[in-house]
Amino acid sequence: MKKSIFVFVLMFTTFLQAQTFYSDNERLNDAYRLAVNTVDVNTRRGILTAGGDYGGEWTRDIAINSWFGASFLRPEIAQKSLWSVTLNKERIGHQYWDKIIWVIAAYNHYLVTGDKDFLRQAYLCSYNTMKELENMAFDQKYGLFTGPSVFNDGISAFDEPIFNPQVSSSASVDHLKPFTAKCLSTNCVYYGAYRTLIEMQKQLQMDANVSVPIVAKADSLKSNILNYLFNSAKGTFNYLIDQNGGVDASQEGLGLSFAVLFRIVEKDIAFHVIANAVVSNYGITSIYPDFPRFSPQKIGRHNNIIWPMVNGFFSNAAVLVGHYKTYDHELNSLISLALDEDKGNYDFFEIYNPYTGKPDGGYQFGENNPEHHWLSCRMQTWSATALINMVHTGLLGLRFMSDGILFQPYLPDGIRMAKLSGAHYRNANLSITIKGKGSRIKSFKLNGKQQVKPFLSSSVKGNASVVIELI
Repeated sequence: MKKSIFVFVLMFTTFLQAQTFYSDNERLNDAYRLAVNTVDVNTRRGILTAGGDYGGEWTRDIAINSWFGASFLRPEIAQKSLWSVTLNKERIGHQYWDKIIWVIAAYNHYLVTGDKDFLRQAYLCSYNTMKELENMAFDQKYGLFTGPSVFNDGISAFDEPIFNPQVSSSASVDHLKPFTAKCLSTNCVYYGAYRTLIEMQKQLQMDANVSVPIVAKADSLKSNILNYLFNSAKGTFNYLIDQNGGVDASQEGLGLSFAVLFRIVEKDIAFHVIANAVVSNYGITSIYPDFPRFSPQKIGRHNNIIWPMVNGFFSNAAVLVGHYKTYDHELNSLISLALDEDKGNYDFFEIYNPYTGKPDGGYQFGENNPEHHWLSCRMQTWSATALINMVHTGLLGLRFMSDGILFQPYLPDGIRMAKLSGAHYRNANLSITIKGKGSRIKSFKLNGKQQVKPFLSSSVKGNASVVIELI
C-alpha cells in the first residue's frame, strides 16, 4: 500500500513539473521519475538537502547534486543551495578538504544558465577559497593537497595507520594527523578546480596574465598526482599516501572517476583505468578491497560498499572514454538498486550492499563504541541525482559548454528511444529526442532542419526541438 501511494504522489508531482522524460524502457522511466521526485521532496525552504534523513549542510552534497542535474532541472533551487554553503558569498564553507568541489559545480551552473552575475561572484568566492586552502592544506614536500578523500568523513574509509583502533570516533579527522594524508579523489578535485578557475577567468574576459600562475599550479599538481599516485606497473591509481609516506594501493572508485573526467591521464590510459577497474555485481564500490577489519560479512561503511553517487561519476568516466559496457552495467545496476522490491523498493537509499543489493549502512566506529552496524538512510538526494546524471550525460549525451550544448548521446540494448521535453536552457525551451542504437550520429536536426554538427548554440531562443538518430 505504501508503495502504491508513493508512486501516485511521484506521478502527480512529476506531472506538475515542466520537464517530462520518456523512453521505451518502463523501468528507466520509473527510475527517472522517482529520482526527480526525490529531488523535489528533499527541497526544503528552497535548499537541496542531502536526503530524507539529512539536512542541507554539506557543501559536497549540494555541489554534486547541482552538478548532477539540479542546475539544469531546478536552476533557482540549485543557485540558492550553492550560495547557502558559503560565507556571505565570499568563501566556501564547511568541511575543508573537499569543499573546493563547489568551484566545479558553480561553473557548471553558469554553463547551464548563462548567468554572468552569478559567475562573477562565484569566481571571487572560488578564488578566495583556493588561496585559503593553499595556505592551510597543501603539502609542499609532495606538492599535493592533504585531508580525507572526497566525501569520506567516516573512518571506515581508511586502513591503518590512518585508522587508529584506540580512537573511538567515526570521524576520519579524529584519526588523521592534521593535514598529512594525500588522497587521490581530493587532489583530482583540486586539479579540476584549478582548471575551472581558468575557464571562469576566460568567460569573465580577465587579462590572460591573471591565469598564468593558476596554469602553473594546475600543471604542477597534475604532474605530482601522476608522480606519486599513479601506479605505472598496474596502469591505474593508488588510493593515498599516509602520514608515514606509505602508499595504500586500494582502488578508490571516485578517485579513478575524477582522474579520467578531469583528464589527468590520456585517453588510452583512461580507457585502461576504467576497463580494468574491479566492479561488483551492482556497480563499482567506494574503495576496494575490504580492509583487514572488514569482510563480505562485515562490510565497512565507506569501504567496499556501494555509494550510488560514486557510480554516477564512474558511469560518466566510462562514457567519456567510450567504455559503454561499464556504463550499461552502472545504469542497469542503479535502476535495480532503486526499484527492485528486495532492494530499494522504489527508494534511492544512501548505501547498498555490493553482494545482495540491499540497503546497508555498513560497519564503522561510533563515539565510545566499537565497530557497529549503521543505517542506510532513505531518499538520498545524490543517489537520485546520480541516476538523473546517467540519463543526461549518457543517453541524452548533454555536454554543457560555454557557447552551447554539444550532444554525444548513446542508446544501449533495451532502449531505442529517449525523450526529454519541457526543459529550459538559458533562453530556450528545449525538447530532446534520441532514436536508434549505439553512439554514432546519423542525423541531427534542430526544429526539423538538418545541422552540420550535433551542437545547440547558447544564443538559441524560444522553442528548440532537437532530434538525433543513431546508428
